[in-house]
Amino acid sequence: MTVIAARRYREGKMAEDVTLDCVAPEPLSPSEFVWIGLHEPSAEELQSVADCFGLHPLAVEDALKGLQLPKVEQYGDQLFLILRTAHLEGEQIAYGETSIFLGKGFIVTVRHGSARAHTDLRARLESAPVTLAHGPDYVLHSIMDFIVNGYFPIVEALEEQVLAMEAEAEADFLDRSAIKRIFAIRREIVRFQRLLGVMTDVAAHMVNHELPHVDADMVPYFRDVLDHVRRVEYRVTGLREFLTSAAETSSLLEQQRQGDITRNLAAWAAILAVPTAVAGIYGMNFKFMPELDWRYGYHITVAGMAIACGYLYWRFRRSRWL
Repeated sequence: MTVIAARRYREGKMAEDVTLDCVAPEPLSPSEFVWIGLHEPSAEELQSVADCFGLHPLAVEDALKGLQLPKVEQYGDQLFLILRTAHLEGEQIAYGETSIFLGKGFIVTVRHGSARAHTDLRARLESAPVTLAHGPDYVLHSIMDFIVNGYFPIVEALEEQVLAMEAEAEADFLDRSAIKRIFAIRREIVRFQRLLGVMTDVAAHMVNHELPHVDADMVPYFRDVLDHVRRVEYRVTGLREFLTSAAETSSLLEQQRQGDITRNLAAWAAILAVPTAVAGIYGMNFKFMPELDWRYGYHITVAGMAIACGYLYWRFRRSRWL
């Protein structure tokens, strides 16, 4: 059954459970409203709710599709929102969708692919009838806040992964698998950042526009949701910069290591060039080479090569090339 809960509330307290066979057959009093929660409903189930509350067919069609971009639209005196949920599955971010219909005396939520049910949220709101008595616009705020707060654990988990990868990049050269992992996480962050940008627009719309069935005193609550989305977006932007920094750090360290190796090779090549040059000269088969007749020529030549090599070694060590 896709109906998670369908209840009528009176003065913030649950009055009764209702059915989808027109859940509001009689007019609701000003202190009453109905909250229906659906999870991946069939077209028939959602249509039965739509017929009861007069939901716009375009909004119903969008609610059935699933996995659309966040948005807020007004159909007559009703409000329709699409919000995107997110949760981590390993190192990938999985997305869901929550569609919300808000009208006079009712709120209907339709979830697709969301790993976080509204059961705990509903129980928390029902335990505080004073706030729940405000009406369905307060429920709308609570759902938005619930979805946005679900982004923070994702950011925290990604931050730990990114910081670990940055430390790994500083300690050692990143291999191919680590570099592929960096770019995989970066792709996830880019997609998440794109979603957050649209969610920010939705929250800002709730703050900056007069909307049906949303009281003016709820604006500060929606402004708080907007602030939370912006905080998440700011932290995600920082994560993207951290990943870029990790890749650049690894590249710079590798360049430095290659430079050290190049200097070492150049220094040893210069040291070995001295005996090679001397041996090359004396290895020439000329008949008249006066140094060959010296009694101590061999000893002097070897000593000279040793002194020259030792001097070069000392100079390279002093300049930190060795």
